[in-house]
Amino acid sequence: MNASLKGLVIKVPEVTLMFWVIKIIATTLGETGGDALSMSMGLGYLTSSVIFSFIFATAVYAQIKANSYNSALYWTTIIATTTLGTTIADYATRSLNIGYLGGSLLLFVLLIASLSIWYRSVGTIAVESINTSKSEIFYWVTIMFSQTLGTALGDWVADTSNLGYLGAAIIFSALLILIICMYFWTGVSKTMLFWSAFVLTRPLGAVLGDYLDKPLAQGGLALSRFSASAVLLVFIIIFVYFFSQRAARKSH
Repeated sequence: MNASLKGLVIKVPEVTLMFWVIKIIATTLGETGGDALSMSMGLGYLTSSVIFSFIFATAVYAQIKANSYNSALYWTTIIATTTLGTTIADYATRSLNIGYLGGSLLLFVLLIASLSIWYRSVGTIAVESINTSKSEIFYWVTIMFSQTLGTALGDWVADTSNLGYLGAAIIFSALLILIICMYFWTGVSKTMLFWSAFVLTRPLGAVLGDYLDKPLAQGGLALSRFSASAVLLVFIIIFVYFFSQRAARKSH
């Protein structure tokens, strides 16, 4: 494939129901996997973030160098962003002592800045227009910030209210249902709704992950983080393998 054609290839999947199902499972895995490294293995948030940063950078590099959409590579990169998002959010809110509110506000500003710079540089932030290396870099940086923000939001709602993990999951599920209704029955920008849903699926996955592995006294099921992560990974592999996804179609 020559360079001019390679630059026009879209290497992200079409946004379908299965996309969102796998995304939610992947974000749940990000929570259990990130906690497994930082807490269960005792590496801490900073060291775990460094490790996951390396994995994230390697995956993004491979994604950008790929000649076509590869579902296994794409979802590996998504998992890399969500595990990194977990440890970065925990480091910011706990180790830096800025709290859930401070961490959420900081990450929200970074997310908006990423989207704004992307839009000003390329002219669009629509998924269907990600067909250059520059757009791909913006896409993955924005996703990393959205995953990190989502982790902080999930922890904030679950840990600072009386809702608990399941209650918080219901709240975020309701917000996602609202976005779905807006998608079908309003004229709100589909691109804005996509990124809103992308952010909200992360706290949903975060609280579900916490529900699986937190102690019974804290409202969790006290499951092994390693076992929960392995089961979630198996589900992702099954869905990716049996429910093939095609690349997003170019916007006109």
